[in-house]
Amino acid sequence: MSEDKVLLFIPGYNCAPQIVRVLRKLKDLPAGLIAEALVLDNRSNDDTVTAGIGVLPEIENLALRVARNRANYGLGGSHKAAFQYANSHGFTHVIVLHGDDQGDIGDIVPILQAGEHRRFDACLGSRFMRGSQAPGYSKFRIFGNRVFNLLFSAASGRRVTDLGSGLNIFARSVFADPDLERYSDDLRFNCYLLLGLVDKRRTFRFFPITWREEDQVSNVRLYSQTVKTLEIVRQYVLSRHSFRSEDHRAAPIDAYGFDIMGQTASCEESHAG
Repeated sequence: MSEDKVLLFIPGYNCAPQIVRVLRKLKDLPAGLIAEALVLDNRSNDDTVTAGIGVLPEIENLALRVARNRANYGLGGSHKAAFQYANSHGFTHVIVLHGDDQGDIGDIVPILQAGEHRRFDACLGSRFMRGSQAPGYSKFRIFGNRVFNLLFSAASGRRVTDLGSGLNIFARSVFADPDLERYSDDLRFNCYLLLGLVDKRRTFRFFPITWREEDQVSNVRLYSQTVKTLEIVRQYVLSRHSFRSEDHRAAPIDAYGFDIMGQTASCEESHAG
């Protein structure tokens, strides 16, 4: 693993109870697998940052920073902030693990140990492929996701089994791509990213994950998200030039900055924050 420098990016929004569980699971990671973890709070209305900082004394096996965006950038905007951080600090890969404790970091450990992340530009967690488990997911939501997976598969010519779960790993070829800045800053970011991978002929694979829903609160507005997602497919199929060239953000942002609110002692041995 010495050739890798892996950043674990944990986006969080109003997930104070869950972020504690997510961070405590990091204590069980094999030594040397991940160089640093970055919790990036998107201006939560609850105590997500305080809760994350409270766990710092328990983490001894890796550098961990808890940070807060300087504005509410949306989920996609948080990705951009973390990707820019990873690019400027020499990371080779970025793992994305949502801070609401729906995904399990343990599901990606075999991918890293087998070196699969080096063979692909992206390894994407899937809730809806053979071997996946999604207890608590309603049949209606599963059906809806499968329909969208079929639509994106037909549009892209690639088999798609998830439009964007909360557990993925990206190589530098993906997170250092300047075109990411044009993608939507909201929940649609993953859809643009997925089609961007196809459009640029990046290599990627899906892998099965376990997805749980217990005390998590969804930020998805079903009808509006459905309409917006269908529009992405329409544009990709019928207006490919616009898909490739337009800025898909609601409003341009000059810089996706954040501030470090707390960090483990081991961060002093790492690069400066």
